[in-house]
Amino acid sequence: MPKINGNEIRPGNVLEHNDSLWVAVKVGHVKPGKGGAFAQVEMKNLRNGSKLNERFRAADKVERVRLEQKDQQFLYESNDMLVFMDMDTYEQIEMPADLLGERRAFLQDGMMVVIEYHEEEALSATLPQKVTCKVAETEPVVKGQTAAKSFKPATLDNGIKVMVPPFIGQDEEIVVDTISMEYSERA
Repeated sequence: MPKINGNEIRPGNVLEHNDSLWVAVKVGHVKPGKGGAFAQVEMKNLRNGSKLNERFRAADKVERVRLEQKDQQFLYESNDMLVFMDMDTYEQIEMPADLLGERRAFLQDGMMVVIEYHEEEALSATLPQKVTCKVAETEPVVKGQTAAKSFKPATLDNGIKVMVPPFIGQDEEIVVDTISMEYSERA
């Protein structure tokens, strides 16, 4: 694995530090009046989710880890575990359902998900950025309300609440951004 200097750490880098894998969440470069410059790095543990603030000087060497990404198909959920299948080898893996957090509701049967691996260990899952959902409940469409840029609340078929434009009615399909968890467009 390549070693990088402490001042080369960028947000999103995966680092091996204190015998564990960490992802850099925030990186701030500080140049105090006295002493040498350093990078103040906020990191999140990829295995247990704990957080750590660490200082790295330019002379400090850190292991940068590259994660292997594989597209896998979501099959089903059982006992708070999500089951995914590799479409090339038909191998199945299980991951904890709480790994996706509130985005878990967007996971649909047969959906292709990007799983990140480090030496055969599955660490994270990333949903597609846009998912089509059906509006289960919203206020009725009112004519003439489309002039101003206003939004109304809607509940989707997966239980998630989003704000939608006034022209969207019940039982319509919409596209939702899974990162911002907001309405994107009509399906």
